[in-house]
Amino acid sequence: MQVDLFDFALPPERIALRPASPRDAARMLVVEGRAMRDAIVRDLPACLRPGDCLVFNDTRVIPAQLEGTRGEARIGATLHKREGPRRWRAFIRNAKRLREGDAIDFGAGVTATASDRAADGSFALDFAGDEPVELLLERAGRMPLPPYIAAKRPTDERDADDYQTMFAREAGAVAAPTAALHFTPELLSALDAAGIGHATLTLHVGAGTFLPVKADDTDDHAMHAEWGRIDTATADRLNAVRANGGRVIAVGTTSLRLIESAAGEDRVIRPFEGDTAIFITPGYRFRGIDGLMTNFHLPRSTLFMLVSALMGLETMQAAYAHAIASDYRFYSYGDASLLLP
Repeated sequence: MQVDLFDFALPPERIALRPASPRDAARMLVVEGRAMRDAIVRDLPACLRPGDCLVFNDTRVIPAQLEGTRGEARIGATLHKREGPRRWRAFIRNAKRLREGDAIDFGAGVTATASDRAADGSFALDFAGDEPVELLLERAGRMPLPPYIAAKRPTDERDADDYQTMFAREAGAVAAPTAALHFTPELLSALDAAGIGHATLTLHVGAGTFLPVKADDTDDHAMHAEWGRIDTATADRLNAVRANGGRVIAVGTTSLRLIESAAGEDRVIRPFEGDTAIFITPGYRFRGIDGLMTNFHLPRSTLFMLVSALMGLETMQAAYAHAIASDYRFYSYGDASLLLP
């Protein structure tokens, strides 16, 4: 499909720079079939059915942005995928000043050697020393806010909490599974009381999620790979939800992509552990999920293509036009949509 089909005009002031407070006070556009209505996130128990199950991503964002020097050159690094105990693949700012074998000093006693430059311009960084890399990042790194927020304001102490979900447990993501940022313990209790269950899986979100689609046709776009895991107990539980007439509702496109990677043509979800680079565009037949809660996405992005595959391109164009006209807040810190085909 032509990527231009997924373009739309978004006023810059629609980009949220801070999350709603409290988190579940964010607005939520409910799109069911072709009908849509305005709600807020804390209305979610009334928007779902007893027996439904929400699926959250329990990945935890690490302080994956680093600023350092190679000689007199300033080098910026954004880690995006672990390749070994001490090796991370990283996007590099000022990459023309970096060569394979160069050492980068990130301060606070943290150094890494660059190697294995890839076709996309990224390098592998091998961190020196014996301390776990996670401890090194805590000393020298900062929270990796999305570029459309970081371009408008600096990262600060609030982001350390704001950019983690209440489910964050498994360290390894360099971007938050942002749909789950809307949840609070109070909302989860209300969902439990309404007979709506929840489960967790792990997908370590990579910085590639923010990469623009540069191809003119979706067939020519190379999707980034991310590591994920669904254990046997979770797979069995989700299959039981559907067998009993409930719906599996992914919270976030990361949860959805992993479930779809684990589901077979028979619509059975199986345990999964490894990389997924699934790219969902209109025409895809969904096998593992029955609905999606997600934020509002970038024009021409793989995520807008995904929601268009789920609901239909015309329906999502109408929903986004309504959201823009109604002052919904977009992107990572923005408002939510609940999409029920």
